Parts: sequence; structure tokens; C-alpha cells
Amino acid sequence: MNAAHTQQALKSILYVEDDLHVRTTAKLVLEVIGKLEVRDCSSGHEALYAARGFQPDLILLDVMMPELDGLATLERLRSMPHLADTPALFVTGLTTASDIERYADVGAIGVIPKPLVPLKLTDQLRTFWEQHQLGHASA
Repeated sequence: MNAAHTQQALKSILYVEDDLHVRTTAKLVLEVIGKLEVRDCSSGHEALYAARGFQPDLILLDVMMPELDGLATLERLRSMPHLADTPALFVTGLTTASDIERYADVGAIGVIPKPLVPLKLTDQLRTFWEQHQLGHASA
């Protein structure tokens, strides 16, 4: 069976972003244009609660958040058995080579730089998703 038959479509996202305007805009675009189910959270703590009954295909996290930042949030989400292997992306303005290396070290499959371009977001997510799926299919 070739990779095209095993590739799963991206359908649902757990999205964690503390900026209300950014979160609302991104959620709207992902739902309307991307036709994705988006469970959005305003903090790492809210994400940990929301994730209990949700099996997203992808986790999308802001890095800079008060109390529990994106890296710590992802680490805690990974401790939940149903999210241990869920692909994750960070959304951040912190995109130096060392930052990106840190995100990869905690298991992120990629980084989407801020400021977000809402009309490009769905395509950006799908590109990372497809690359991840292809990598898994050949593994």
C-alpha cells in the first residue's frame, strides 16, 4: 500500500493562544476556510483541561503565554496517553535557529512565525501535516 492510501486528512486541532484577537481570527479562518474542528484555549491550563476529552489530529500552541508557556503546556499534554504522539506546531515570533531547535527538542514538527497571516494559516498547517504524514508513512 502506498503512502497516499495511508495518509490521514487533518480534521481537528487543539489551539492554544492567549491573545484573544489572534485566537478568534485564527479559529474563524481554520473553521470557515479550513473546514477544521478547532477547540481553542486561552491558556496552557485551559488546554490541559480541554484536552481530557478531545483527541485532536494536531496541537497548535503559542510559545509565549503567562503562567504555563507553550513548551511546558506541550510537555504536560504529552503526558496524557492519548496525546503522547499527537503532532504539535508552535506559533511564535521567537524563530532564531536556537529557538527552533528547542521546539524540535520538545517534539514540535514545525514553527509558524508570528505575526500570523490568517489567510495563509490553513495552508501552512496542511503543509506541515502532510510532511509529517509522509515522514511517518516512510518510517
